[in-house]
Amino acid sequence: MKILHIVHQYAPDFVGGTELYTAKVAAEQVALGHEVAIYVPTPRQPENGAVRLEKSIEGGIEVYRAMVGPRSAGKIFAETFYGSSVVSGSFAQLLQVFRPDVAHVQHLMGVNLNVIHVLRLARVPYVVTLHDYWYGCANAQLLTNYDGTVCAGPNRLFTNCGRCALARSGRPDRLGAVLGPLFAYRQRLLRTVLAGAKQVIAPTLWVKRIYEEMGFKTDNFVHIPHGIALPETLIAEARTAAPALRQAQDARFVVAYVGGISEQKGLHTLIAAFNGLPADATLTIYGDLSKFPDYADLLRREIDHRGIQLAGRLPHDQIWQVMATADVVAMPTHWYEASPLTIDEVFAAGSPLLASDLGAMTEKIRHGVDGWLVPAGDVAAWGAALQMFYEDGGLSGRLREEIRPVVTLGEHVAQVMRVYATD
Repeated sequence: MKILHIVHQYAPDFVGGTELYTAKVAAEQVALGHEVAIYVPTPRQPENGAVRLEKSIEGGIEVYRAMVGPRSAGKIFAETFYGSSVVSGSFAQLLQVFRPDVAHVQHLMGVNLNVIHVLRLARVPYVVTLHDYWYGCANAQLLTNYDGTVCAGPNRLFTNCGRCALARSGRPDRLGAVLGPLFAYRQRLLRTVLAGAKQVIAPTLWVKRIYEEMGFKTDNFVHIPHGIALPETLIAEARTAAPALRQAQDARFVVAYVGGISEQKGLHTLIAAFNGLPADATLTIYGDLSKFPDYADLLRREIDHRGIQLAGRLPHDQIWQVMATADVVAMPTHWYEASPLTIDEVFAAGSPLLASDLGAMTEKIRHGVDGWLVPAGDVAAWGAALQMFYEDGGLSGRLREEIRPVVTLGEHVAQVMRVYATD
């Protein structure tokens, strides 16, 4: 089968959850004997204004990059709907060269909805995976720009969406009603994209529910949990070495965080709560501190406990040892995570999770069984939960014993391939 993945950004220009998912699924499909390509806009500048489509072979995957040049957030928003000649021309060119049997839309932000029109004209069926809430929320994360709170989705006149957009651009958000019709138009267009898909893959039932609440029809939605590639040797070595490594640490209680360093991840809540623990507890936070430097500086100022360390980025092959050795791994997120693969990685490493009682965490983590759920942003509640783990040295072990096997990447891709094959 010839499979074309369409994604809004890709390594090495960008590295995030959607990009990593696309790369791993594509690689697994190549390993199964399929011919796979990825189409993605790149911020590299096209020469002389000409339409340019650059092809490379990366791990057996054909990667086609449309050189759209640098774009502001406003331009990306506009080009999603009103088109980019580079994207329109290069995508039509790609279809003539590659001729896929099916297209898998990973994300369309800034790609240009014309690609869906081109697929329909070429009679290429397409599948969509929902990595976030972008089809219903221009912010993608259902977090407001004006006060940082979780949003329930567009109101009847979409005035809250207009307010959010103005706040993001630094303009008075009280004029949000002016932009309401634009965002209503945006959602009408995006509803047709999902309605026209062969099937829409929701990684959690939570995501499907949120789309239903935003007014989307979900008749063609299918729930397929994400899977992860399991480096079995690394994981086995990490789990075997964990007890001795943990015993050697000069701490009664060890907490780890591995992930993004941004405000919606709620690390300021975690740090504020951890500051109240005794001195023989440690919290190590791993993640890129350079992406949002102002927030990283805020976190440094918030630290008032000698056991808290901002350790920077962690090579992926080392996360297993960090997770396996921790008494608990924390996920203090403030937003509706759609289906964070970190949960599966932590469980694969054999550690329990202490996480926000929010979004997909409530579906993937069993409170009091294999993890513990705490109200998002509630410093007192987080502090009490951390204190409970600190005082009850056996709690982590009891939760660890109840962790279930995770879905593997191979199992996930097998389900995706069945979706491709459905009539």
